[in-house]
Amino acid sequence: MAAQNDYKFQGWLALDPESVNGKMEWQTFEPKTWEETDVDIKVTHCGICGSDIHTLRSGWGPTLYPCCVGHEIVGTAVKVGSKVENGIKVGDRVGVGAQAASCLQPDCEECSNNDECYCPRTVETYNGKYPDGSKSYGGYSDYTRVPSHFVFKIPDGISSADAAPLLCGGVTVYSPLVRNGAGPGKKVGIIGIGGLGHFGLLFAKALGSDKVVAISRNSLKRDDATKMGVDGFIATEEDENWAEKNARSLDLIICTVSSAKMPMAGYLELLRTHGVLIQVGAPDEAIPAFNAFSLILRGAKLGGSDIGSPGEIRAMLDLVAKQRIKPWVQTRPLKSANEAIKDMEANKARYRYVLVNEAHAES
Repeated sequence: MAAQNDYKFQGWLALDPESVNGKMEWQTFEPKTWEETDVDIKVTHCGICGSDIHTLRSGWGPTLYPCCVGHEIVGTAVKVGSKVENGIKVGDRVGVGAQAASCLQPDCEECSNNDECYCPRTVETYNGKYPDGSKSYGGYSDYTRVPSHFVFKIPDGISSADAAPLLCGGVTVYSPLVRNGAGPGKKVGIIGIGGLGHFGLLFAKALGSDKVVAISRNSLKRDDATKMGVDGFIATEEDENWAEKNARSLDLIICTVSSAKMPMAGYLELLRTHGVLIQVGAPDEAIPAFNAFSLILRGAKLGGSDIGSPGEIRAMLDLVAKQRIKPWVQTRPLKSANEAIKDMEANKARYRYVLVNEAHAES
């Protein structure tokens, strides 16, 4: 298939923090400087991630406006450099997650140990800057350009709409589950039943954990969690003495909540001796304080996790294809991105919105 050359880079751009209120504007942008390791992608699908909302409003720090968000990208490779990795060819269905680049130097401890996502010289898929000063722009767009090390072939057994949110939301919980031993012999809790949390429940079950418990503020999502296969449910604002009644019951907890008001001390009570709580939700504010004895008296650990490595993304995609794991997604047209982000902010998604570039998805 011949490379396509008659395209331009345009998308929904955030110009200031007001963009989070549905005020992004459709404009052209200048992609990163072309290198022979790059891939140009015609975007067909892009998931809406909570990170997009934080970035639109400069919640995690000043955003480099203008900014085109979206880092759960699936589309077709239309231009491929002569030095690309991963065997990518023009016409391949490919995806990109939250990371577009790292240093990839042999003296980098992270990159040389398959931990590229922790490289201190990471370039994020949007709102980042490459070493030459050019900016990264995301997938609320017609086309995007990304270094091939972070571009992945999508397995035939996964639809594009399902694949998109896996590339950030999925791997963000898959990585800490796998790295902390989720599977046979482990009892796992997932805090928050949303875009990230629903992936956590699906993956904890798929990995063969002995018990999977959903933890939410109330029981409104209990039926959905049951359909996802959970073995237990805790509603922290409804179940009386929930922490005491469920104390020392879980080996591993993944917390997907991005709230500065979460009952962290209560969550820690749920850990068994030598249990681990991994925080993946990132509130704009500091997480709540807790007494050090919550960890000391259990020999417990509190840690964090950030997305996943390219190797973990490929392993996750293989698991999803082989076990036919079905994410809960709702598609929205790209042309309605402003309305979709407002609905996302209002917690209406069940459980992941995916923008569809209808012109490209039909071709």
